[in-house]
Amino acid sequence: MSTVMLSIGGKDVPASGDAIFTRSNPVTGEVATTAAAAGVDDALAAVEAAHAAFHGWAATGPGERRALLLAAADVMESKADEFAEAVTSETGAPGHWGHFNVGLAAGMLREAASLTTQVRGEVIPSNVPGSLSMGVRQAAGVTFAMAPWNAPVILGTRAVATPLAVGNTVVLKASETCPRTHRLIVDCLLEAGLPDGVVNFVSHAADDAPALVEAVIADDRTRRVNFTGSTAVGRIIGRLCGEHLTPVVLELGGKAPLVVLDDADVDAAVDAAAFGAFANSGQICMSTERIIVDSAVADEFVGKLAAKADGLPTGDPNGQVVLGSVVDDETVERCNDLIDDALAKGGSLVAGEKATDTLMRPTLVDGVTRGMKIWTDESFGPVKGIMRVDGVDQAVEMANDTMYGLSAAVFGGDAARALDVAQRIESGICHVNGPTVHDEAQMPFGGVKDSGWGRFGGIAGVHEFTDLRWITVQSGPRHYPF
Repeated sequence: MSTVMLSIGGKDVPASGDAIFTRSNPVTGEVATTAAAAGVDDALAAVEAAHAAFHGWAATGPGERRALLLAAADVMESKADEFAEAVTSETGAPGHWGHFNVGLAAGMLREAASLTTQVRGEVIPSNVPGSLSMGVRQAAGVTFAMAPWNAPVILGTRAVATPLAVGNTVVLKASETCPRTHRLIVDCLLEAGLPDGVVNFVSHAADDAPALVEAVIADDRTRRVNFTGSTAVGRIIGRLCGEHLTPVVLELGGKAPLVVLDDADVDAAVDAAAFGAFANSGQICMSTERIIVDSAVADEFVGKLAAKADGLPTGDPNGQVVLGSVVDDETVERCNDLIDDALAKGGSLVAGEKATDTLMRPTLVDGVTRGMKIWTDESFGPVKGIMRVDGVDQAVEMANDTMYGLSAAVFGGDAARALDVAQRIESGICHVNGPTVHDEAQMPFGGVKDSGWGRFGGIAGVHEFTDLRWITVQSGPRHYPF
């Protein structure tokens, strides 16, 4: 098995001292990937390469940047099978999840390509005679991008696409869980012809992450940071960026509520809940974590959802399954603990069971109350709780009863009433009569409360990864008071 190398300044290089680490397949336990284990010096070399390439890349015309990103999307699609195999071996997800990742990520590259001509400013009327006053957006500089393992192609691509489109250069830090998958993203960009140093790649062993990340954020050449991952780590990233006054986009944890009102189309709500709860075994930041259903339709809804969950094929991710493996044994232990706690406090198991390995079945606990850990703690696995409520006001109160605020969904037959509920829910994203899991590259994606700040996607992303400057041109004589 060849070692996944670092990419610095367009060249494949080993880590200092030829240090390496391995990632094991969560199903078989066999080594899935051997990768270079970068240290601080390696990461700062990548920052230097990105800094050296910045002015040339920022000066590149938008049409040329667009063409390169479009070419990268084509390359990515041509490597779909390779991506899918890497995703399955490193994370345990079924092949169809890897293929879905590639399709959405290629679309993100194409959407980013369309943004190259959307880095726009404005002319602002000035009170000074003869002064042309402009608000101008310009590329910020080196972007340090950190992506997680759970939707590795999508989130790795999102971390770099818009920054590159607006003229920034990038250092992509891979997740130690999927270094090969994340390196493939960079390979696509390099094969498309991006100049040396415009995109750089570092992988690292888990123990080396804190020092590496702190050093890169502390470097004066790093002008933007983006991080997708847990709230606990996001707080550290946010603190470090605050210390160095470096703007950052943080997309963090979630505990997404799906609210089913008394006039909802129950079958549609069941389909959305099953998809939102169990896609990628519930390991998505937008995953439906808390199902809040009005008592008037609860019996029907729970019965149908439990039957659907029990019928979802689960097993070896190399087979024809919906749910493959979760990422590690820690996930199994965490989810089993949530089940034990809920059952001890009066909940009832209506689908699935405790797991003995990483091939976890879709599991539902009915009768959830606020005192249960399954209500407050992010499961990030295929174990979900159902709470029964009476009326709209209690549904909204329970939807907001969380420190998180990323995604949410509301199902109701009266669209205006459901929209009113959606507007009362504290989340960055809310879908009426749709699932909590929904992503489109052109949309402003991000959360509120402990789910982070800033937005990926579309024009919002352009604003996050550019600097807004005020520039004036005096075209005639100007009066001064002395």
